[in-house]
Amino acid sequence: MSLRNERVRKTLMKEISDIILKDINDPKLTGFISVTDVEVSHDNSYAKVFYSFLGDKDKKDEVQEIIKKNTPKIRYEIGKRVRLRLTPELNFILDDSIERGARISNLIDKISKGEI
Repeated sequence: MSLRNERVRKTLMKEISDIILKDINDPKLTGFISVTDVEVSHDNSYAKVFYSFLGDKDKKDEVQEIIKKNTPKIRYEIGKRVRLRLTPELNFILDDSIERGARISNLIDKISKGEI
């Protein structure tokens, strides 16, 4: 990955997190949402945005719908905030790695205590 793509990736992570936190005013959007990574195509025309949400399955589905509904607004805000020739098309993907990590850590703790 080029240095420029890495800068764009980091900037998108920061700005998308900020937009989700401050600009999406949906009362159903409660809880901890975190942008975990962004993969940017070589020409910056496309970006996969990985995000995590800690909560139950129903709440995750609700958050996915809210993010999907607000993707055009997020892209518009990115276009205003980040100076790029082309504002990337955004594809949001739920990343459950943090939740899996917590579950594995919990299992390791139980095993070390002899509970399992």
